[in-house]
Amino acid sequence: MRYGVLGPLAVWDAEGRPVRVPEAKVRALLANLLVHGGGPVPADRLIDDLWPSCPPGDSANTLQTKVSQLRRVLGRERVVREPAGYRLLLADDGRDGRDGNSVVDSVDALEFQELAERARAHREPSVRAELFAGALALWRGPAYADVAESLFARGEITRLEELRLNVVEEHAEARLSRGEHTALAAELGALVDLHPLRERLRTTHMRALYRAGRQGDALGSFQDLRRRLAEELGASPGPEASALHEAILRQETRLATPAVGSPSSRTNLPAPLTELIGRREAADQLLARLAPGGDTRLVTLTGLGGVGKTRLAVAAARDASGRFADGVWLVELAGLAATATPDDIAERVITTLGLCDTAASEPDLDDLVGWLCRAVADRRLLVLLDNCEHLVEPVAVLAGAVLSAVPAAHLLLTSQEPLDIPGEVVHPVPPLTLPDPTDPRTIAQAGAVELFVRRAAAAAPGFVLDADNAEAVAAVCRRLDGIPLALELVASRLRTLSPHELAARLDDRFARPDVRVRGLPERQRTLRGMLDWSWQLLTEDERAVLRRLVVCADGCVMASAQAVCADAGLGAGRIPDLLSRLVDRSLVVREGDRFRLLESVAAYGAERLAEAAEETVVQARFVRHCAELAERESERLRGPDQRRGLEVLDAETVNLRRALDLAVTRDAAAYAVRLVNAQAWYWFLRGRLTEARRSLRTALAAGGGADPAARAAARAWLAGIELRTAEPGAEAAPTGGDPTEGVGDPVLRARLQWFVGTGLTGGGHHGDGRRLVEAGLAGARAARDRWGEAAALVELAGHAPGGDASAELGAALFVEAGDRWGRLRATRALALAAERGGDRERAERLHREGLLMAEELGLWTEVVEALIRLGGSALAGGRAERATELYERALSVSAERAHSVGEIRAEVGLGQAARLRGDLVTAGRHLNRARAKSHASGHAARAEAALAEPHPPPRA
Repeated sequence: MRYGVLGPLAVWDAEGRPVRVPEAKVRALLANLLVHGGGPVPADRLIDDLWPSCPPGDSANTLQTKVSQLRRVLGRERVVREPAGYRLLLADDGRDGRDGNSVVDSVDALEFQELAERARAHREPSVRAELFAGALALWRGPAYADVAESLFARGEITRLEELRLNVVEEHAEARLSRGEHTALAAELGALVDLHPLRERLRTTHMRALYRAGRQGDALGSFQDLRRRLAEELGASPGPEASALHEAILRQETRLATPAVGSPSSRTNLPAPLTELIGRREAADQLLARLAPGGDTRLVTLTGLGGVGKTRLAVAAARDASGRFADGVWLVELAGLAATATPDDIAERVITTLGLCDTAASEPDLDDLVGWLCRAVADRRLLVLLDNCEHLVEPVAVLAGAVLSAVPAAHLLLTSQEPLDIPGEVVHPVPPLTLPDPTDPRTIAQAGAVELFVRRAAAAAPGFVLDADNAEAVAAVCRRLDGIPLALELVASRLRTLSPHELAARLDDRFARPDVRVRGLPERQRTLRGMLDWSWQLLTEDERAVLRRLVVCADGCVMASAQAVCADAGLGAGRIPDLLSRLVDRSLVVREGDRFRLLESVAAYGAERLAEAAEETVVQARFVRHCAELAERESERLRGPDQRRGLEVLDAETVNLRRALDLAVTRDAAAYAVRLVNAQAWYWFLRGRLTEARRSLRTALAAGGGADPAARAAARAWLAGIELRTAEPGAEAAPTGGDPTEGVGDPVLRARLQWFVGTGLTGGGHHGDGRRLVEAGLAGARAARDRWGEAAALVELAGHAPGGDASAELGAALFVEAGDRWGRLRATRALALAAERGGDRERAERLHREGLLMAEELGLWTEVVEALIRLGGSALAGGRAERATELYERALSVSAERAHSVGEIRAEVGLGQAARLRGDLVTAGRHLNRARAKSHASGHAARAEAALAEPHPPPRA
């Protein structure tokens, strides 16, 4: 049972159907038991509460009669008698219900408090706002409205009303931080009139008024607060309200409207580990070239490896972040193979911008460069493509397309050579400035010296530049040509050497002929010599770890380093200590829990790996480890660790791609198939269907060597993916037979039958699709796979009689499994069933639950779907303002994620909400925008169908 006390007393059964509780005294009895939260209430107390002025003659028997009536409605097991009194069983106390299961009921007041606590735990304003909105939506009127005059309920009513007002204030603050000041300025006025002395509510309203351009009203509100406090309480406004009043008078900039998606949240630039040294002037020059609206839209930083191109580019991009409303994004290309195509690079950009799931909803997946250009056509953004030297030609193709199609886009590149395309401005990055040998007084001002001293002080605490060591430090910096990487490598030597000893060692070393590598520019020889020297100072085990780490294209965590670097002669237990020593020597960089090699060190390590004749064996270990990691994390994607599994596979994406490339080129087809089978579900959840299709095809084309059952599974995954990426109306796949034939594992086969079956259904092959899903359901039950059973039940819910029961059971199984994605699918099915049954309140509650799960998993098309559904429900209920708020948010998310269908549907919804308000001019503007966007994106037919609907259309 579910009990409602946030309004008139209400009871619903497990299916959400209302349960009638007859007679006022029986309802009062239930309310009294609910007020006590499942605790015992003595019979004498109940009698006094129910008949406060004139108890009946045989009051004990009369009370027992009311209890019996309540038990007939709720079930005998729910109202129990104990020595301390009567109690309503609300939680699982180990008591059995009529079906032998534990009795677990809920109360909307408890749900309200739990949602509010979840909201307070979130830092993201949008998630907080939605959770608070969900909590407030549970209120149907004054708490305990039926018994509001009863003495026993007054304390609980007061407590709940205070909690509600607190949540109203917190919700308003979250919406204000999301930029909804105009709506709040209008909405909060009536609430302030009802509660004129609540200063938190008042200050939120004042901020909203000020941001909405109503400064006079904001100041007037403060004066009203001051007057009321003086007259009614003899008090003055508190410090927060007074400070806000002063800030409004001074029009302080901190009161300005926050940018939705402000630069701090609209970027993936890493936080700087150390200060930028010796490059401030260069960063300022670069920043000047990145001015939006300027003639320069493509800047390429060139220079030798180790000179600091990436560090300078990231610093300049961070400084420029406030100029680009749609964000500044770092796209790392070092992990891509030299054979990568422009579409491969576009896919990396799409993933970085968070557009992958919306890209997957579009039919034109064979031209990712074109799709990317259309998706960001109206955006003002800066994209930093890092380490392009091995991909000059495909990067040039992508850059040319983006610059032509996206007039407000800017590109910043790092490469050892320029692209040589029209519009490119080449910005050479020289080494750091060197000290003037003729003027010892200026040594400390040189950029190279400053960097060396900072790194030396970090390596040898207490080190300072002074008159005794200044000349030696200057000599070291000049000998190393001011190359930042070389300076960082040698600075760690000051743990054991003095600056004079270090300078002497370098003089001796660079005088030897073996450091003069023919064919290299002078400064490149310097860096090579420095790497050689650093290498020679390592132990054999340190060298082994350094060269073996090269195979991890995107760095690795400690466990991966142990798996790749350890062998029979070097135990895994020794890797952490060896890795720590390499970090101390600046040969390995630690970022959080990941260890990375700088590009120059990686190139050097690759040479040493080849010299040691270890390439084949280390790459094999890497491929095996990646396959095992992907298989392990794939299992977590269907349970309570789903979010963590997604995060791990996100972080390892580049390495997993590298492993697949190696498996194919090294003729390890068995591992190639294992890798794609393990990642297929992850690719689906993340919307990376293009990558899934390409990778599955590549693995299947790799030749023999793979287990036939594994190849059959890969073919089934590919069939399901191709069904989902086919253009509308295309005959994309099997309409007979079972594409999962040959898959040996019964659990996997049942899941694949469901996966391919749902793809067929979505493509219009309803009969074939349903047969496969039903086969998957039978197979899952036979294999006792609860996840597979849940997935099939939810899919069949909308296509068979008794679908609500199937969806309920599927939802329960997904809850048991702890799978949020599954719960989202089940919740959507239940909400649609509630819509069909006319139960708008239940449908809204379920859509809100689905919205929160979609936001937590980052499934943005599902977020938009839930918002549009909620908007439609608000429209149907005549709540035009609430509908407008929901559709505006759907439009914002759709625009941010380049979800064209979502934009069209949101515009249609906004037009219909404007009609409901009687604003025909605004309605026409939104509907015309929907038509324009539909023709531009190729969704004209869908938009026209939406425009013909009296209410927002069903799911696209």
